[in-house]
Amino acid sequence: MSRLELIATEAEAVDGAAPIDEGTWRTRRLHPELAREWSHDDGFALLVGDELSLVVRPEARRHGIGRELLEQALADLEGTTLLAWSHVDHPGAAALAATHGFEPVRALWVMRRPTTAALPPLAVPDGVQVRSYVPDDAAEVLRVNAAAFAHHPEQGAMDTDDLAARMAEDWFDPAGLLVADAGDGRLLGFHWTKRHSAETGEVYVVGIDPAAQGKGLGKTLTLAGLHHLADVDEIILYVESDNAPAIAVYSGLGFTHADADTHVQYRR
Repeated sequence: MSRLELIATEAEAVDGAAPIDEGTWRTRRLHPELAREWSHDDGFALLVGDELSLVVRPEARRHGIGRELLEQALADLEGTTLLAWSHVDHPGAAALAATHGFEPVRALWVMRRPTTAALPPLAVPDGVQVRSYVPDDAAEVLRVNAAAFAHHPEQGAMDTDDLAARMAEDWFDPAGLLVADAGDGRLLGFHWTKRHSAETGEVYVVGIDPAAQGKGLGKTLTLAGLHHLADVDEIILYVESDNAPAIAVYSGLGFTHADADTHVQYRR
């Protein structure tokens, strides 16, 4: 484990949420030319693309290290538009943002569902088969993903290399990537589930081809994934706070959101 990963792990243990998301680590690994770092013995600032991350060891906080790192980065990046996440809506992050020209622009909810709650049976529309992923599905998964997330700043950019990198992760299980097969070579949608541990699973990505929306496939695929993850204790998911249709579907399936489970993105 690198020094940066060690500091991030220490922060996650205290805060209850990872300070650097999986996609940022993956991009840094695949495209190091897009990354830039500012370092301190007890923390670091990391720029990947236009997204700035700032992490300080819990025992070293409230000593100005975060402010020092941020100001070093901003001095070097003068004139650059930057994004930054606060993955637990931390008051310290909000204070730094307010004093350094960052404004909140997005809120991402974590919703949770205990698997002790009963699930309705799975009903699949006529002419559709819900099955697990096979390698021949790769091109269709990328096509559906690009169409479904055309306006999503992170997920919509997934390409062949990114798909392969995700599938190379230790957690990847093709049985947990469920697809809706139309039977004519087309996929109508997919639900990629993820197991963090024996206790926690995740609704990782649900994507529906816009041409197939309005047929209830989002709920069908979500429910299929929940049945697949029924042996864990809790299932989580991430959803934009203003995505009312998705929140309605997830709420109807027993997911709830607490204020503490909100991630905030800032822009400068």
